[in-house]
Amino acid sequence: MERKITKQVKVGGVLIGGGAPISVQSMLNKPADDIDGSVKQALELQKAGCQIIRSAVPDMNAVKLIAALKDALEVPVVADIHFDYCLAIECAEVGVDKIRINPGNIGSDRVKAVADICGRENIPIRIGVNSGSVEKEILAKYGSPTPEALVESALYHASLLNRYDFDNIVISIKSSNVENMYKAYTLASEKCDYPLHLGVTEAGTQRMGIIKSAAGIGSLLLNGIGDTIRVSLTDDPVKEVYAGFDILKAVGLKTDAVQIVSCPTCGRTKIDLISLANEVESALQSCNKQLKVAVMGCAVNGPGEAREADIGIAGGDGCAIIFKKGEILKKVPENMVVEELLKEIDKM
Repeated sequence: MERKITKQVKVGGVLIGGGAPISVQSMLNKPADDIDGSVKQALELQKAGCQIIRSAVPDMNAVKLIAALKDALEVPVVADIHFDYCLAIECAEVGVDKIRINPGNIGSDRVKAVADICGRENIPIRIGVNSGSVEKEILAKYGSPTPEALVESALYHASLLNRYDFDNIVISIKSSNVENMYKAYTLASEKCDYPLHLGVTEAGTQRMGIIKSAAGIGSLLLNGIGDTIRVSLTDDPVKEVYAGFDILKAVGLKTDAVQIVSCPTCGRTKIDLISLANEVESALQSCNKQLKVAVMGCAVNGPGEAREADIGIAGGDGCAIIFKKGEILKKVPENMVVEELLKEIDKM
């Protein structure tokens, strides 16, 4: 797919926009005053592959958390701030890599103070607009937080920073309504060249949250829109990271990973394919080989239908064949299928 080339910003060591690979973000959900718990969770996110980690900074005490995260992590840290511009300044002074703030919420003189220090320290600002943060005047104009209202609000906030010669900006325009989110980001992509942080806000629990995020984020990515993503889940944020990378894999934007194809099973299946597929998926989750691996229930869906797979298995009656590019390599007992498949993958 052809991606829109946006302006590029640098968040720590991660590039956003300008054709850079799409990065996956998440946010800590421990209390900000639980520094040890928050750092532990951040390290878990980093281990899971999270490329940018955000933390809420509700008060001056929480600035200590930003300093602790910077000391503990190798990935960039973002401070999420509402209203109090002093928090943004303090976070900038302890070396935060990006600040998320809405300039319209803090007043003109205070915007200048934040823009000045962020400009001096080369710290990007993410403008985060959602359905509940649109200005009263804009809401009155549109009647509700329509996609047009969301985009106008975001560009208004950007203009407040532009007044002070600050243009190191990332924009997010989130909605819990997938259709509105899709339309808002599409419109924003037409109206500006700022890099876009994609997400469906308040997406829900793991099941519906991933479905809504895949629909909204995936659709935009397939249309070349988006530079960094977060899958928002009411769950362990590590699951957000895995889901984010899975979306990138599904739309073909992450290729240094295994793609697993598996059949839904049917009356021909005489092997415990569901367990096998889950075991294979788990075993290969961190494998960065560019391979398509098939887990199929029978010979009909094996070397024939899954011929394009680099390697795969096709179940039999208590056994399975292992095939490569449609050619059968060997037949193995069911209890040895995963072990033998992984051995063959290790050779590739």
